[in-house]
Amino acid sequence: MTSAPRPARTGHARPAPPAPPAGVRLPPAGVRLPPDAAAGRKRRPLAPVVWDGWDDERLLDLRLCDLDLRIEGTGLEDRISELARELEARGLHFRPHFWLSDEWFCPDGVPGMAIPFYLAHPRLCRLEQSQMLEVEGGTREWCLKILRHETGHAIENAYRLRRRRRRQELFGRTSKPYPEYYAPRPYSKSFVLHLDAWYSQSHPDEDFAETFAVWLGPEPEWRTRYAGWPALRKLEYMDELMKELAGQPPLVVSRRKPDLLSRLRRTLRDHYRIKRRHYGLDHPDFYDRDLKRLFSDAPEHAGKPTASGFVSRIRREVRRRVSRWTGEYQYTIDQVLADIVARCRELNLRVAGPEDEAKLEFITLLTVQTMNYLASGRHRVAL
Repeated sequence: MTSAPRPARTGHARPAPPAPPAGVRLPPAGVRLPPDAAAGRKRRPLAPVVWDGWDDERLLDLRLCDLDLRIEGTGLEDRISELARELEARGLHFRPHFWLSDEWFCPDGVPGMAIPFYLAHPRLCRLEQSQMLEVEGGTREWCLKILRHETGHAIENAYRLRRRRRRQELFGRTSKPYPEYYAPRPYSKSFVLHLDAWYSQSHPDEDFAETFAVWLGPEPEWRTRYAGWPALRKLEYMDELMKELAGQPPLVVSRRKPDLLSRLRRTLRDHYRIKRRHYGLDHPDFYDRDLKRLFSDAPEHAGKPTASGFVSRIRREVRRRVSRWTGEYQYTIDQVLADIVARCRELNLRVAGPEDEAKLEFITLLTVQTMNYLASGRHRVAL
């Protein structure tokens, strides 16, 4: 797997989108967009052939509803077909419906799921990468993991499973408020491990969806993997529950598509500004003593390379590695690295020894600090 999967924000009611901006700045060159709805006419969505050659700055001025995108004919269609084959192999007649929106989510009461718009076109995947440093669901394996998770929410809606007493006893009540952040316990064995950041610990509904995803997934030995774990009881219940539902038609057949892409009027620029602000979260404290232990402010090393420049050069590689092994968002770790670069500059630190050795020690330092922070219970993950 090229990149560690990240938790999808799913299952809970979504807040109303912010008011659209007063106007959309469009570059003068190239294709002109039709007048805004405010001028009395509705804009027509633009086909990818119009904007797939635009640079990021120009693309960011488009509204989400300006993007003429389809699931059909993309790699998403193949992955949805693969999900359907997995459901069929388990004897389940239920099939969720899909639509494009601004993120992954399954609305309460709806037996379907939204898929983020960027996965419908490679140019938008590149924009997501440049804005957020990774593409959630951008690989086949990662995408299927999230599809299975969202299907767990959708099937629970389709068969009204939250009302069942045993479900409530094992997973908790849906009525528990969704937190804005959650503090995972990395070493707990009461929850399955599917999406990163211990997402099953965030809410009872996420626990159910994650357990369903593990049950449905290609790994057949979940009984062995979770032997001795309290989470095994949840998986065994899921196995019994899905066997009961095999061959049964769903009780809820709504095809509603909340927050359909064509109805979202904010610009891509505003979308990413909000998204980056959401994930600019609390991060581990990096004390001066840790940096001074690794680097040096001694006068005799004044001619050595600066620590700020060194960290800047290895920043991308370090960000990927630490994100992979800690489950933390690359964007969040990048904010930490930015703070480290600034602090190294303020302390006038230098790389006194071999750079290869310093890089290894720095990766170790960053990973250990992050894991200590996660284990401390002070860590908060955004939903």
